[in-house]
Amino acid sequence: MSGMSLPIEELTPTQIVAELDRTIVGQKAAKRAVAVALRSRWRRQQLPESERLEVMPKNILMIGPTGVGKTEIARRLARLARAPFVKVEATKFTEVGYVGRDVESMVRELAAVAVRLVEQEKAEAVREESRDAALNAAAQMILGQERPNLVYGWQWNPADDEGQTPVEPEESEEGYEEALARIRTEIEQGIHDERMISIDVEEQSSPFMQVFTPQGMEEMGIDMAGNNPFGGSRTVSREVPVKIALPVLEETEAKRRISRTSIYREAVERAEQTGIIFLDEIDKIAMRSGGSGPEVSREGVQRDLLPIIEGSVVPSKFGPIRTDHILFIAAGAFHESKPSDLIPELQGRLPVRVELESLSEADFRRILTEPENSLVRQYTQLLRVDGIEVRFSDDALDEVAHMAEEVNKNTENIGARRLHTMLERLLEDLMFAAPEAGPKTVEFTCAEVREVLGPIVRNAIKSKTIL
Repeated sequence: MSGMSLPIEELTPTQIVAELDRTIVGQKAAKRAVAVALRSRWRRQQLPESERLEVMPKNILMIGPTGVGKTEIARRLARLARAPFVKVEATKFTEVGYVGRDVESMVRELAAVAVRLVEQEKAEAVREESRDAALNAAAQMILGQERPNLVYGWQWNPADDEGQTPVEPEESEEGYEEALARIRTEIEQGIHDERMISIDVEEQSSPFMQVFTPQGMEEMGIDMAGNNPFGGSRTVSREVPVKIALPVLEETEAKRRISRTSIYREAVERAEQTGIIFLDEIDKIAMRSGGSGPEVSREGVQRDLLPIIEGSVVPSKFGPIRTDHILFIAAGAFHESKPSDLIPELQGRLPVRVELESLSEADFRRILTEPENSLVRQYTQLLRVDGIEVRFSDDALDEVAHMAEEVNKNTENIGARRLHTMLERLLEDLMFAAPEAGPKTVEFTCAEVREVLGPIVRNAIKSKTIL
């Protein structure tokens, strides 16, 4: 393990819970569990390297119905830690020997996410330098179009027979550096946005294919030398407007300043030391196998998960990945099974158990307005694009929350996802007609909510139809 500084935020568990509270309503126990897990990773990084190796992550098993925030908690946690994060469905995996994805593919996916994360950070570190070089390159192209004879403050005399005698420019004539600076300024002001310039673009022509590897079936890119007729990348020239060329030039300049080897090395370490894998629908592989049909390899998948969660080495195209210190968060509703249906060895590798509560009417009411990305805020902003100002009275939102809770109680409980359906039904006509309706203000009251949603809700409860 190298001594590079890993970007784990120095947040206390209280601060982590406070950050999660900004976007997720309720679920205090789950938030506390993941906050402690994240803080423990930071604590581990402060230990001497010899002791650090012995401290293993405390993997978490979240138990709770759908739509209560299991996935969102893990996703927000990864953003807080700026850590590589992968969400995978346990039902997508098959036991080694069967056609399908093997469990090691999630670790390789985590490594790919870590590479993209490190690439973004390194590109950001050289952004100013790359932007400056891209502006210079674009300015030189435009200057070459405007004054092709201008060369570093000297101008060739076209009347000279030999064409070799440099002639000093007139005092009033703009020199090369001045012209370049002027064009740079004009580019930044957007004056040349639509001007066409020629840039070199790298085209990836590497085909992808599914292949059987010792680790299972994987998608593999054939990345061969550029002169190989079967793949590789080639550079082609394209005429594009300046406003499109600048980001391409900036990306090209950034790539020149970043070492791929250092990216891969740091990404592998980031994945190993701070990676988080969220294993959803774990309950679907917890049922005892019946020995036929889709259940044939459920226990086999559990057995394959054991060495990954406990700690093993998974080969990837970026280098071998050790899984000893990756944090695994497994989650499931466990409606038709229970955690004890998991094989004992797997239960032991998920020592922290957290039960998430079903959401109440009061929780639904808070979800509608309190989070930073609340549903009401999202719909208000979407309709504002078409000039429609939407407002909801307090009693209207109370009624939406009440109806959502009633439908969940009397049909399938899908948690907060029910609110999406309710608001879609409530705003369906308005969203359809908004482009032609013109600017106006629409306010929903409790009576209007009952008028629109009441019959739909009663029918859904009575006939168990979809809502």
